[in-house]
Amino acid sequence: MGFFGVLAKEATMTFEDLEPRPQRGAAMAALGREDLDLYSVDELGERIEALEAEIARARAAIAGKAAKKSAADALFNFGN
Repeated sequence: MGFFGVLAKEATMTFEDLEPRPQRGAAMAALGREDLDLYSVDELGERIEALEAEIARARAAIAGKAAKKSAADALFNFGN
């Protein structure tokens, strides 16, 4: 594939490219508005498991960010 073929391939857009990105926190807000009466006990249990997995993922992200910050602080405060 020549230069123009690569250029044409990169210029191709998909419908996903045109869709607006969801705003930060929109998914969490939608979860809080959902009617839980529509769920069975088993479905609510599955929902809790999924939310606990998301909490674990968020905690891991916090730990990773804290480690990076500590490493950066140590690097830039090395001479002090």
